[in-house]
Amino acid sequence: MTFRRLLVACSVLLVAVVAAGWPVYVHPQTDPLRPADAVVVLGGKPYGRFHYGIDIAEQGYAPEVVLSNSVGPDDVRMQQICNGTYTVTVSCFLPDPYSTKGEAEEIKRRAAAENWKHIIVVTYTPHLSRSRYIVQQCFDGEVTMSPNPTQEGIGEWIGSYIYQTAGYIKAALDSECS
Repeated sequence: MTFRRLLVACSVLLVAVVAAGWPVYVHPQTDPLRPADAVVVLGGKPYGRFHYGIDIAEQGYAPEVVLSNSVGPDDVRMQQICNGTYTVTVSCFLPDPYSTKGEAEEIKRRAAAENWKHIIVVTYTPHLSRSRYIVQQCFDGEVTMSPNPTQEGIGEWIGSYIYQTAGYIKAALDSECS
């Protein structure tokens, strides 16, 4: 194969990958906010996302916020958020396993204990579709997905495409919720 054909083939493959991922990672299905039993904020780049979830609840969408502690139990800023004073109940947990699946399993446990029928899940845009898929495997109630407003650079988008695609493969192979 000549260099030119290889370049064309790689370019076509790149365009196909970007086009296939566009509706999944860049413009995933989002849901309009409406009152729910709880707001659950998934881990990742934490701090802004956590405040966004608390803000949603304080606007009247839920009486409770549950934060996945994505920075570990010794993070001072996380402790301040978890122990802050809010107009809603805020609690934090360490997912086990430390993954979206571990977060979904915690949602399942809390939903059973607290009789949740509808939750709002907050994460960042490229993670929205995959987290919806995983959470719905563990939670039988209604799930409203809300992306945390963030700005992603081109490098972050490339990394997200790769990471989320690998995560989808892992989720498909390990679809059981305990």
